[in-house]
Amino acid sequence: MKKGLLIVVSAPSGCGKGTILKQILKDQKYYYSVSVTTRQPRHGEIDGVHYHFMQEAKFEELISQNAFLEYAKYCDHYYGSLLAPIETNLAAGKHVILEIEVKGAMQIRKLRPEAKFIFIAPPSIDILRKRLEGRGTEDAETIEKRVRQAEEELAYQNQYDYCIINDILEHAISDFQMIVRAEELRTQSENL
Repeated sequence: MKKGLLIVVSAPSGCGKGTILKQILKDQKYYYSVSVTTRQPRHGEIDGVHYHFMQEAKFEELISQNAFLEYAKYCDHYYGSLLAPIETNLAAGKHVILEIEVKGAMQIRKLRPEAKFIFIAPPSIDILRKRLEGRGTEDAETIEKRVRQAEEELAYQNQYDYCIINDILEHAISDFQMIVRAEELRTQSENL
């Protein structure tokens, strides 16, 4: 059986990566690696679906057991990707999608250079700010903190294999699908 692709997706908060991935994950060839976090759930988030929510002490215990492929602290909370389900699904031929921030992605870049890295960017910082405000889930101070964080993250986009500008959602989804198909064909030709 052919091993699946490890696909690392990063984007500043509010860039639409969740909306894009929701459409991509309708295809059964993908497995979404649900990240673990120590932050509190937002309204409507379900444990085990959006994130595995856990206490900081338990997260740190898993760090000591080397249970994560990667982990990082972002906006005062830990986020990480559990290694075991990733390896199981790759071995089963599924493309594993990791939705993680840039520091975690750079860790994976060193550990798994064969992974494919996709960065999703907003058309502009002003549009990003408007999207964050439109969510209605965070106060003005938190939004400004996320915008400043986004500006820092955008500096990393040239370290990714691909960058998708999410201006028109349907185009961004199509771009993602084309990237994966091209990588499937490339790895197929390498294995001939």
